[in-house]
Amino acid sequence: MSRDIREFLTPSCTVLAVGEPTHLEPSIAWLRNELLAGLADHGFASIALETDRVAARLVDDYVRRGVGDLDTVMREGFSHGFGAFPANRQLVSWMRDHNENLPPQRRLAFHGFDAPLETMSAPSPRRYLEFARAYLDYDVDIAGLLGDDEQWSRTEAVLDPAASLGLTAEARQLRVIADDMCLEFHIRTPGLIAATSRDEWHTARMHLMAAVHLLRYHAKCARRIDERDRLTGMCATRDVCMAENLADIRVTEAARGATLVFAHNLHLQRNPGAMRMGEVTVDWFSAGAIFDAMYPDEYRFVVGSLGRSATIELGEPAPGTFESFLQSRTTGWGLSAPDVLPAGRIRTDINPMQGYFPLDQDILDRADAVLHVADGVAVTESVRAG
Repeated sequence: MSRDIREFLTPSCTVLAVGEPTHLEPSIAWLRNELLAGLADHGFASIALETDRVAARLVDDYVRRGVGDLDTVMREGFSHGFGAFPANRQLVSWMRDHNENLPPQRRLAFHGFDAPLETMSAPSPRRYLEFARAYLDYDVDIAGLLGDDEQWSRTEAVLDPAASLGLTAEARQLRVIADDMCLEFHIRTPGLIAATSRDEWHTARMHLMAAVHLLRYHAKCARRIDERDRLTGMCATRDVCMAENLADIRVTEAARGATLVFAHNLHLQRNPGAMRMGEVTVDWFSAGAIFDAMYPDEYRFVVGSLGRSATIELGEPAPGTFESFLQSRTTGWGLSAPDVLPAGRIRTDINPMQGYFPLDQDILDRADAVLHVADGVAVTESVRAG
């Protein structure tokens, strides 16, 4: 076992993806903060989290430029409720303090790489299209095509394809308009940057990408096909959006340094992920798998693993499971190569409310390292005290 994550990197690594097996046990998020602090002096210039990319601009403005206040940033700069997590608040505070006396080019950047949606809800693309339209001064009327925002954002629009607007004639026209705006945006890029700034150009482009992602997702929600295929398409589309955002972030950060990425294992693993949704099981390739296929020498994946956790009422793993072997050789937490693990079986002492996805042979075969936490509560207390 090791606690130096640099032992598992390669010289060509530009994206170090650290996964967590559940969002509800905070220990790996606290360890992530420690890892970033150690990597900041070794070529890492940014972090990207599983949160809305557009909203995360508020966080980046705060940590790099001191704009805004911490409470507002945590409330409005995160999606999925992640702004309420103490580990994320500590990360943002630490990044602001770390950057304060550094020149702009050396300051750590904060990114979100998710689309502005949840798997079971997605808002209207209005604010994103209107932001991009205003930046381009693009003469097109979209209000009549959008209709009532609540019709897009209600849960029924995702759960019931008959209630979705994603494949209406109006939605199809909005997708054409968004595509035309993308073309116009790139045709005029030199002039736009000269007339505004590179930062404003990036912000507007980010909004336009978010609008495209939302329109794609709503279209998948509206497909009247087999439910398993519909849900699979939705999950896959979200991860495609995440992969596109991650690739775009890397273009932005390429000259400054590598990026630490943090998300659920399902969004970072190289093998297809699988998840039970209602009465069906869906499987799809993650954002990490897509990015790795496109840039195979740049991506390294560390799969997160948990032994026990009082927070989510997860007990000691049963003998013979992958987690049990890691548990027997881990004090606190540690990193190890996946190929040192013997053949094992998948732990079954879990329930859906814990949000825990156990290790299996497929995820281990395609991982570069395993980060195992023996006791979530103990590690969290140790890191916070340290």
